[in-house]
Amino acid sequence: MQRVAFAGGCFWCVEAVFKRLRGVVSLTSGYAGGRTENPTYYDVVDGNTGHVEAVELIFDSQIVSFDILLSVFFAFHDPTTLDRQGNDVGAQYRSMIFYTTEGQKVEAENFIKKLEKERVFVNKILTEVKALDKFFKAEEYHQNYYETNPNQPYCQLTIDPKIAKLRAKFSHLLKDV
Repeated sequence: MQRVAFAGGCFWCVEAVFKRLRGVVSLTSGYAGGRTENPTYYDVVDGNTGHVEAVELIFDSQIVSFDILLSVFFAFHDPTTLDRQGNDVGAQYRSMIFYTTEGQKVEAENFIKKLEKERVFVNKILTEVKALDKFFKAEEYHQNYYETNPNQPYCQLTIDPKIAKLRAKFSHLLKDV
């Protein structure tokens, strides 16, 4: 088992996408990368903690490789936009990969270099690659949000299209959710 955290906009979106992949054993929505101990959602949204909304994944690398996780991560958010994903604006929505092993760090950096070289994105990739120091679990109502609130307008307008894209592009990687 390996552990990594991804930040690519609202953690509800990141969690909903990765939850559907075979080999992802558990997910926790929370906060990482900042300086405030035990932040709350309102602390992070205020923009003074340095934290981002992130999702910590425990995954079985025998079933899903880190490379596949990176492919999915970069397919479902815009890593070229600073402090913004769609209508979600603020430093807490910046693109980050929080590695837990030196191998993950090297693989993430090389993956970004490859995307840049292949000009997959028109603009420069701004995703930060940083060691996962501390991860703070978000409030309980943020956990498994999409599954418990599928009729919420944000879920329908923002997450539903991501799930449809996931099914179209990565159907071979999906578990039965």
